[in-house]
Amino acid sequence: SIVFPLWIFPHFCCERTAEEREGKKLTKQHFSILFYRLIPERNSSVWNRIKMGVMSVCCILLIFLLKSSSAHNDFFTSIGHMTDLLFTEKDLVTSLKDYIKAEESKLEQVKQWAEKLDVLTSTATQDPEGFLGHPVNAFKLMKRLNTEWGEVEDLVLKDMSDGFISNLTIQRQYFPNDEDQNGAAKALLRLQDTYQLDTQTISSGNLPGVTTGLPFKNTLTVEDCFELGKIAYSDADYYHTELWMVQALKQLDEGEESSVDIVTVLDYLSYSVYQQGELERALEYTKRLLTEVGKMEYLPEKRKYEKLCRGEGLRMTPRRQSRLFCRYYNNNRHPFYMLGPVKQEDEWDRPRIIRYHEIITEKEMEKVKELAKPRLRRATISNPITGVLETAQYRISKRRATVHDPQTGKLTTAQYRVSKSAWLAAYEHPVVDHINQRIEDITGLDVKTAEELQVANYGVGGQYEPHFDFGRKDEPDAFKELGTGNRIATWLFYMSDVSAGGATVFPEVGAAVKPMKGTAVFWYNLFPSGEGDYSTRHAACPVLVGNKWVSNKWIHERGQEFRRPCSLKETD
Repeated sequence: SIVFPLWIFPHFCCERTAEEREGKKLTKQHFSILFYRLIPERNSSVWNRIKMGVMSVCCILLIFLLKSSSAHNDFFTSIGHMTDLLFTEKDLVTSLKDYIKAEESKLEQVKQWAEKLDVLTSTATQDPEGFLGHPVNAFKLMKRLNTEWGEVEDLVLKDMSDGFISNLTIQRQYFPNDEDQNGAAKALLRLQDTYQLDTQTISSGNLPGVTTGLPFKNTLTVEDCFELGKIAYSDADYYHTELWMVQALKQLDEGEESSVDIVTVLDYLSYSVYQQGELERALEYTKRLLTEVGKMEYLPEKRKYEKLCRGEGLRMTPRRQSRLFCRYYNNNRHPFYMLGPVKQEDEWDRPRIIRYHEIITEKEMEKVKELAKPRLRRATISNPITGVLETAQYRISKRRATVHDPQTGKLTTAQYRVSKSAWLAAYEHPVVDHINQRIEDITGLDVKTAEELQVANYGVGGQYEPHFDFGRKDEPDAFKELGTGNRIATWLFYMSDVSAGGATVFPEVGAAVKPMKGTAVFWYNLFPSGEGDYSTRHAACPVLVGNKWVSNKWIHERGQEFRRPCSLKETD
């Protein structure tokens, strides 16, 4: 057999033919062509055997990838498929219990060590000189501090979760998705109508034919009822929205603890009742909503923003946190990332904020800074009415930022953005072009209609107060001068670590993203319907200690028609 180096694969599989660049799928023949381009002709039989070996392995790899693309099924449509999920969950529970045992064992060792040393030090400190006068005690003190405490440190720092996380990551690719969850919810609503079941019956699990003593009888929490109501609401099914929001409200009134607050439930409930034409009942729910609001401490946006900057007021519940994961991502088997996927981490769920790790190199960051430094100036904003750049008073960073003035539409210096920034075009340097291409490859969005790469430098106190990246309905000419539609998405590189402060925060949802050199975060500003996602309102916290460098790419609607198809539902 022939042993061939694995370094062949990245070069071999990442070579692009003209057909691939035109968007056609790679066939076995294409692999053959690429391989013969890679390895020059040789007369020896050894080279022929190497070629055949590499081609065979690549073809096997291609078949495997094609098969894996159809791994997901519509689980909610078949009980048979869902039974597999039960065994998957049982396996995960076993893995989780193994992890707990490992953590408990580790803590027990640490506890025993602490108790032993507690007794020893209590005795020793009563008469330190007498204690150390004994040579064995002196020797053992030196030994403990020089060796044994290091072992304790290693034990405390030892990560016992590797096995569980690895198992979870492997199994997660077979988990149901949002479509499955919505399908199961709609099936429950369908059963409710067909068999004329009230929400209390379903919520308590007392379905017809289910005896009280059955071990698998289950109940719905406030969160479950609220989720059913939200799914109905997303389909403009206000009848079922009302039913399930009433049930959620009832369980809250009965004292059930929940992460869902009563104000949110009443908000959905009053609107769904209003949509059904029952104005008096809608008014009653609205009055109660206002009463509940009066009981709550609602902070002005500036105070919310400042609390998040201090690390206070984060709204991520443990249940939502458990649904955030890290993964290797290849953007639907993109040729360049199939063998070298990027590291992707969920930072937030709603809106979905994703962080990409090690996504820009040290050399690239230095080159971008080098290109930007000579032209750093006071940031400006685009006036939504006139489209002209004006000084931004709300952003404190370098180039003193430009933002859209809501009255004139022109880009003006932003007084709420204290920074200095510069714009870099793709033609100016290959590094900028490569960065733009990387953003396109990973997001799947066309960057030809995007704005130039903006580089910003925030000094001490540098900030960008809460703002939207997209143009709102009251700013019809926000990006008229560009002719590329609204800002559909934002890509933000962090090009330096910040000792203190400088986080990107989202006051509406209580999210905070810390700067981490070499990473980037991405989020959509618009729903697929084209409506703005107001939960993406965000801010850059003042830099307390350090120097903050970022660069961002604002991606626009034009060119995304087939890459991110539109939806007819406003909130989709």
